[in-house]
Amino acid sequence: MDIEKVQTIVVDAITQFGFKILAAIAFWIVGRWLIGRVVVLFGAVMKRSKIDPTLTNYLGSIMSVLLNLALILGILGYFGIQTTSFAAMLAGAGLAIGAAWSGMLSNFAAGAFMLVLRPFKVGDFVQVGGMVGTIHELGLFATTLVTPDNVLTLVGNGKIFSDTIQNFSSQPVRRVERTAQLAGSVDALDAIARFKAAVAKIPNVAVTPAPEVNVLDINLLGAVISVRPYCHTNHYWQVYFDTNEAIIRVCKEAGWPAPTPTQILKSVSG
Repeated sequence: MDIEKVQTIVVDAITQFGFKILAAIAFWIVGRWLIGRVVVLFGAVMKRSKIDPTLTNYLGSIMSVLLNLALILGILGYFGIQTTSFAAMLAGAGLAIGAAWSGMLSNFAAGAFMLVLRPFKVGDFVQVGGMVGTIHELGLFATTLVTPDNVLTLVGNGKIFSDTIQNFSSQPVRRVERTAQLAGSVDALDAIARFKAAVAKIPNVAVTPAPEVNVLDINLLGAVISVRPYCHTNHYWQVYFDTNEAIIRVCKEAGWPAPTPTQILKSVSG
């Protein structure tokens, strides 16, 4: 074979490959710029729609990853590399990762839904996933809350979203429920009037709705009085404990006897 022809073929091949390298670099630069513009435009649209910024950022990151993968596959196809098998390999790897990280993916999906639906927000006092506390942070994988005993606790979003959610802060007031067991000799109607007057003096008790004081039950010891004032959730424990003290104080000031069980003994004549 003529050496000059070989040299010409080699030079042409190198030249073509060099052009392809330069074109691939140009495609990468332009593609990356376009992807950046698309992600920015997506963020602007989400912002105008008043979507949560955390959700917007994560969705933008996912979009950026997917578009970059598409760009890489396009560049490989330009070089003549069969991308079908490469895409199948990526799909298989994605399935394997998805199976191994199924719990994390479910937490991610639940977190995204909660960011949109907003069943609670930071600062709300809630019961979620079997835990009670104040929401500290809502993440895409887990929600952080502070329990009443001041313990920072993380609960997976999947567990929260699949369980019952109770938001104690969503309403203006919540009800405190306490009971007072009276002796059989105590006048229940007089006790109700005294308890109502005492509860009305407790700080932070709501006027509307008014405290509910009623005969809840009657047993062998006597009447059971329910004492139920309303208050804002921020004052719940203060009103709770003050109500206990008010019940004790009313019973002491009225001089009511302690409710004690009585036994009736029948004499048996011989």
